[in-house]
Amino acid sequence: MAEPETQLLSSSARSIGISLSDMQLEQLIAYVDLLEKWNRTYNLTSIRDRQEMLLRHVLESLAVLPLLQGSNRLDVGTGAGIPGIPLAIADREFPYTLIDSNGKKTRFLAEVKRQLGLTNIQIETVRIESWQPKTVYDAVLTRAFADVKTTLTRISHVLSKEGSLYAMTTDSVAKVDSAIPDNMYLHQAKEIRVPGQDWSFNVMIIGRSQGAVV
Repeated sequence: MAEPETQLLSSSARSIGISLSDMQLEQLIAYVDLLEKWNRTYNLTSIRDRQEMLLRHVLESLAVLPLLQGSNRLDVGTGAGIPGIPLAIADREFPYTLIDSNGKKTRFLAEVKRQLGLTNIQIETVRIESWQPKTVYDAVLTRAFADVKTTLTRISHVLSKEGSLYAMTTDSVAKVDSAIPDNMYLHQAKEIRVPGQDWSFNVMIIGRSQGAVV
């Protein structure tokens, strides 16, 4: 494991309130190794620089962890496993389901699961609109998936009555709030600034309004 990368992840995670074990640090580095390797052939992400992968993919994902509530978590449109894989590594107590319609990306995720021994993740290759899971989810995460109005329409059937959407976005609070339908409400908007980055993003936590029909 590259010592400078380990130190970067460890110190940056601590600054956002997350303590990572040596094994978790090893798994996060191994995930970036796999992402970098597969990306040469399958173009899983437009980010090619390794340090930027650590900052943009791993640390931005981890920054959402202190905000998450609920025990059953779903990452919609996960792509190369963002934010689901880093969260599942850092948070082995809870199960994570990662869903994407792109088969080459979910094959990559299956290889990550196998090589890293991630027993707390489930992978689904399907469009969220047509997926009918056996359970609903307390926390649904999206990152650059779709506009908020479209996202809420697509994920409504998999969101539990008390659950929340955690939308990672660069959209403003005003733009998101104006797009939320009457049966939902903006519970919290949190600006996230990851150490080593000169820009920030927002996590919009959106829940069902009281009395809303599921």
